[in-house]
Amino acid sequence: MNGNEISLWIITGIIGLFLVISGILMLLGRGSFLIAGCNTLPKEEKDKYNTKALCKFMGKIILPMGLITPLIAIGGIYNISWLITVYVVAMIGLLIFAIIYSNTGNRFIK
Repeated sequence: MNGNEISLWIITGIIGLFLVISGILMLLGRGSFLIAGCNTLPKEEKDKYNTKALCKFMGKIILPMGLITPLIAIGGIYNISWLITVYVVAMIGLLIFAIIYSNTGNRFIK
């Protein structure tokens, strides 16, 4: 293994670990400060939302993102280009699903 491969493992490992820790924090119902817009809402507006349910949902989205992040390193080091494609498709799919699900149906309003 050369220096570039080690660097790739370290960088994707740190990013993946950060996402996994964030996902676990969200699954525990905490971490609403990590959700964009949640911490900037006034108290009256924040009380209208079920932040615990929103955190758990975001945790279910973020955790798989962190777990599949090492696919970038594996695909890059072993020249398996379809792994990188799987990673990109999975990330885009998770993001699109999260955006549509969380913004329709008033699921997280008390």
